Amino acid sequence: MAIESIPLTPHIGAEIRGVDLTRPFDEATRREVYALWLKHLVLLFRGQELTQEQFVAATGNFGKLANLARPAEFRPPGYARLLDNIMLISNIRENGIPIGALPDGEMWFHHDMLHAEIPHKGTCLYSIEVPSQGGNTLFANCYRAYETMPLDLRDKLEGHRAYNSYNLGELKRGDGKGVPHVKMSSHPVFRTHDETGRKAVSVNRLMTDHVEGMDRGESDKLLNAVFDHSENPEWVYEHVWRKHDLLVWDNRCSMHARTDFPEGERRLMLRTTIEGHARPV
Repeated sequence: MAIESIPLTPHIGAEIRGVDLTRPFDEATRREVYALWLKHLVLLFRGQELTQEQFVAATGNFGKLANLARPAEFRPPGYARLLDNIMLISNIRENGIPIGALPDGEMWFHHDMLHAEIPHKGTCLYSIEVPSQGGNTLFANCYRAYETMPLDLRDKLEGHRAYNSYNLGELKRGDGKGVPHVKMSSHPVFRTHDETGRKAVSVNRLMTDHVEGMDRGESDKLLNAVFDHSENPEWVYEHVWRKHDLLVWDNRCSMHARTDFPEGERRLMLRTTIEGHARPV
């Protein structure tokens, strides 16, 4: 069966049809799907009923998967043998304790793993349980954000670096009291994609603290302008999850956010991430 790609919006995302993720890819399929990923930034595969092993094998076609081994408390009944490459994303609680990471509510736009010295290049998310409404994932095209940015704003930040932290969102919302240490990594404000050669915005509202070597007031003003511009709905796709959807996105040129969902409704996802191989430039 021929592979079809159906764009989800004019600027970002494509649904891929004609691919059975329960079966290994041959090299021609892998190359074709990978090229579509670089072109569309976000790929959607619907109706894929996968075992853990099949999920790992399918997402491994996009690169080397990171080891995401989590403590036993992040493994719910039925997932006691959670593979080391898989992380649970869930709000489900047992004895009052979340079984997964990133459990509740909305999340601001961000690039996964931007706090790391070498950020991961991609993320893969597979839905097992979804709420009746909300919990949607929004994706923004960061190439488009860079290319349409007002030149006076872009010129002030070209060549600069910014500090990013995993815990920063907690601190910004005022509920980070007690966080003992905030580790930050410095990366370019505008990143050159190592495979396409295109530039993209590489700062975000959730994780970016300040521009290196810049007065805090000026840094905040410029970054907030970049955040507002980068989150323009014109180049954002909002994904409404169905059970057994698999999304794969490129963290080097897109960022994503999550909408709120009803308290008490279950949400359970499996996540893998694809390792990067060099510091961003």
